[in-house]
Amino acid sequence: MGGRFPRAARTWAVVLGVALGVSLLLPAAPAAAHNSLTRSDPRDGARVAEAPARIELRFLARADPNTTKITVTGPDDVAALGGAPSFAGSRVSVPFKPGRAGLYIVGYRLASSDGHPVTGEVRFTLTTGTPAEPPVTAGPSAPAAVAPSGGTGPTSAAPDPAGSGTPAAVAPAARESDGGTGRGWLWALGGALLLAALAGGLLWRRRAARR
Repeated sequence: MGGRFPRAARTWAVVLGVALGVSLLLPAAPAAAHNSLTRSDPRDGARVAEAPARIELRFLARADPNTTKITVTGPDDVAALGGAPSFAGSRVSVPFKPGRAGLYIVGYRLASSDGHPVTGEVRFTLTTGTPAEPPVTAGPSAPAAVAPSGGTGPTSAAPDPAGSGTPAAVAPAARESDGGTGRGWLWALGGALLLAALAGGLLWRRRAARR
């Protein structure tokens, strides 16, 4: 009895040790098969004064070009991807086309060896962007039309003094001055002709009466 107990204890110790080792290794297998981002340049949350020519992404496992999708957007969701990404094992290099200063988001989606898709993003801020385009200037404007000094242009409207609500036409000052002088001469000439006609009629009647 005394010899069997130590032997059984040693056997159970070996079994427990093997079981413990297997339990520790089993969770590690799916984790190793699940791909993930390990490093980026620029790093997530960085502030960059000079725009890089390319954005580098490094993953835990190889990135398949057929199932990996990379997007780069800048301020106002403007695309900032300068070309097709290049793949080298677990590294992905993305050409960068910077715009104006602001927040840039690098989004990625790739498949792991266990079949689960992995998605994520890297955000960095570009503090100096490309200069703004110069504003488009309009050509020389045409000179405004000037009404002739003789008063042939449209007349302005003035409120009716009688309160009827209908505006009265107001003629230009130059035109009004010329019209008044012309009418005065016409009235004087008409009066002289009328007096001459009356005098002629009286003389004719007197001569007729004497006959």
